[in-house]
Amino acid sequence: MLFMVIESFRNQDAKSIYRRLRDRGRSTPEGLQFVDSWVTADLARCFQLMECDDVTLLDTAGALSGQL
Repeated sequence: MLFMVIESFRNQDAKSIYRRLRDRGRSTPEGLQFVDSWVTADLARCFQLMECDDVTLLDTAGALSGQL
C-alpha cells in the first residue's frame, strides 16, 4: 500500500533535517520503503510517499522522526 505522509518542519528548518539524512540516512523500520518526497517552497512542510504492507510501520517511523 502507498501512503502520503505530511510532516511539518520545526521552525521551517529543513536544512538540519536534510543534513541529518545525508549523515545518518533514513531511520525507517524494515518493511517501510521511501518512494519519493516533495517540500513546499517555503520549506515548512514535506510530503513523503511511503510504501508498506503493515500500516503500524508508519507509527514506528513517526516515532523515529520526532525531531521534524
